[in-house]
Amino acid sequence: MEFNIALVKGDGIGPEIVDSAVEVLEVIGKKYGHTFNFTPYLAGGCAIDACGEPLPKETVEGCKNSDSVLLGAVGGPKWDTLPGNIRPEKALLGLRAALGLFTNLRPAKIYPALAGACTLRPDIIERGFDLVIVRELTGGIYFGERGRREGKYGPEAYDTEAYSVMEIERIARVAFETAMKRRKNVISIDKANVLETSRLWRETVHRIAAEYPEVECTDMLVDNAAMQLVRDPSRFDVVVTSNMFGDILSDEASQITGSIGLLASSSLGSGKCGLYEPIHGSAPDIAGQNKANPIATILSAAMMLRYSFGLTEEADAIEKAVNETLEAGVRTADIVGDSGATPVTCTGMTAEIISRL
Repeated sequence: MEFNIALVKGDGIGPEIVDSAVEVLEVIGKKYGHTFNFTPYLAGGCAIDACGEPLPKETVEGCKNSDSVLLGAVGGPKWDTLPGNIRPEKALLGLRAALGLFTNLRPAKIYPALAGACTLRPDIIERGFDLVIVRELTGGIYFGERGRREGKYGPEAYDTEAYSVMEIERIARVAFETAMKRRKNVISIDKANVLETSRLWRETVHRIAAEYPEVECTDMLVDNAAMQLVRDPSRFDVVVTSNMFGDILSDEASQITGSIGLLASSSLGSGKCGLYEPIHGSAPDIAGQNKANPIATILSAAMMLRYSFGLTEEADAIEKAVNETLEAGVRTADIVGDSGATPVTCTGMTAEIISRL
């Protein structure tokens, strides 16, 4: 099979970690008989420097005409003083909108080899956890009406949360379809005891749940969910929630894994084309030094194979190779911890993973 992949390497360590993922994909292509065609595009700070804008039209069109997009990271202190409308981060929002990506999938799991880096108690960690948060990405309070006005106590600001039935239906279906490929359990997070949008959310999720009788579906209030994630993360399989709640809970889930350097994510729409990226930032302090951890980007590439290209066996092979590499004690500097291991470079970690494919 042949696939066209847009590469948006971005800023900081972005080029290094994307190059690592490309190496892995090329090995997978040779092993399984696929051809991956890679085309680089500019976005973020590097695009501002080259074109004067964070998301050039050429990048948008190139990504729309690709089978999927692999992104590194954008931003850095060099561009922090720019106005908000031309900051590097606008490129991410622009790409998501242009590609019609309304779902963010963020897996979080504990690797036994890195259990010592987890901040939770050993008796909690030993139960293990492997969950995925399905976050609605284009609606809710982040995209609602906002402004400033004169209020009861003087000047005030407001942000409006609004969700349509259609928006809730489509994200709920993604969650249930995801659960069907996992442990068939969905926990829907809302604040239905207070918010009208959450009441509509709950009603709609329940209606969609009836289409998936094999999947167990329960509700959980967001404040309780925040507590349960650190009390017993093993109880979660698939979590579906709104934009703002998902933003917060997915960051909490990533923290309890012990390292954000291992966590991938994908943004998906109604088609097969998705945007795949690590959850960490551009780490400008180590850019160009061959110190970055490429695992999150490599796992993002595995998600691309699984969710956009339907190549489950190939995705499994990458994930297995990563796990075996960590079990062998191979560590980049960010995950050395108290292991006493000599840290390997970005290219060194990539080579170790490839050797196990």
